[in-house]
Amino acid sequence: MLPPTDLLILVGAALLAGALNAVAGGGSFFTVPAMVVLGINPVVANATSTVVLWPASVASAWAYRREVAQVKREALSLGGVSAVGGLAGALLLVGTPGEVFLRVLPFLLLVATLLFTFGNRLKAVLGAHAGERGGRLAALGLQGFIAVYGGYFGGGIGLMMLAGLALLGMTDIHRMNGLKTLLSSLINALAVVTFVLSGVVDYPLALVMVTSAVVGGFLGAVWARKLDPRWVRGFVIAVGWSMTAYFFLRTW
Repeated sequence: MLPPTDLLILVGAALLAGALNAVAGGGSFFTVPAMVVLGINPVVANATSTVVLWPASVASAWAYRREVAQVKREALSLGGVSAVGGLAGALLLVGTPGEVFLRVLPFLLLVATLLFTFGNRLKAVLGAHAGERGGRLAALGLQGFIAVYGGYFGGGIGLMMLAGLALLGMTDIHRMNGLKTLLSSLINALAVVTFVLSGVVDYPLALVMVTSAVVGGFLGAVWARKLDPRWVRGFVIAVGWSMTAYFFLRTW
């Protein structure tokens, strides 16, 4: 059994992770490092983090149910891609070590943050040269990559998905957040099943953290919906650049 101070660290990390995932993604940057610092194997920490945060993503998706109902077409097309990619990424994690992928993580975050920051301009370029169909195909391809990455590690997939939704021409940050949380829950659902069957989940730690993550996820979603979309978008961009800078410094 972990000391009380360690348990408090894990509960706090899960609460923050659930809330951040509801607003901008990147919650695993709280949970995974917290477990690794406490001596948990990185692969086990990664898998356990996914199990912990999945109920929180479901809670967030439920809080956004009205917004998701307004983008049913996008939810159906991107949902299938997300499920298949999430399964592929989870199988990849179970079969291979994660050190190499962690080395390229800062570059992936940089691309995702650039896409979201300048997503509207990129959409205009795609529309001029490839038309609406080209933009949709690009978004589907990006979502497939995001889903594989999400099943494998998952940090920052919220930012990446928001970038992909920008390619579809979506501008309402609340609808984008709602669809993002739904797709995240689909990706993580397949990953959770894979990790459980593979026996790489630390269940005592998961039980300690899961309730806190669910509370954080629901409260984060409710809080985000009440804000001016411009402030939420600015917050997402700020989080993206901050995470990118941190992981470049930490890894390289």
